[in-house]
Amino acid sequence: MTETAAKILVIEDEASLSNILSETLADRGYKVSIAIQGEEGWQKTKDERPDLVLLDIVLPRLDGFVYLKRLRAHKKLKDIPVLILSNLGQDSDVEQGRQLGAIDYMVKSNHTIDAIIKRVEGVLSESKQQSE
Repeated sequence: MTETAAKILVIEDEASLSNILSETLADRGYKVSIAIQGEEGWQKTKDERPDLVLLDIVLPRLDGFVYLKRLRAHKKLKDIPVLILSNLGQDSDVEQGRQLGAIDYMVKSNHTIDAIIKRVEGVLSESKQQSE
């Protein structure tokens, strides 16, 4: 990869999933950081300014919806794309995630790791095109 690798922040409290995602993304050349609770994810977002956030909703210390509200209200961070990965699959949860500015909402149990990675790459590609 001749260009700078995209930075991805995975905010996920389920260790097995965050490890699989981070290893798979790192193998594809991305720089990956993990946070296991919402407040830690918020701090890493401010410190690292990732190119994409993979966000769970049900998190200790700061849930994903509150994280998204903070992110969208932050002048310098509001444009970071967020892909929600959650087990909350109710239409109201999906709608709330989209209203708060998530680029997409994927229910974990409905998607394979490969499908999630493919969507991540699509989001990054769209984001890169918009910034050019």
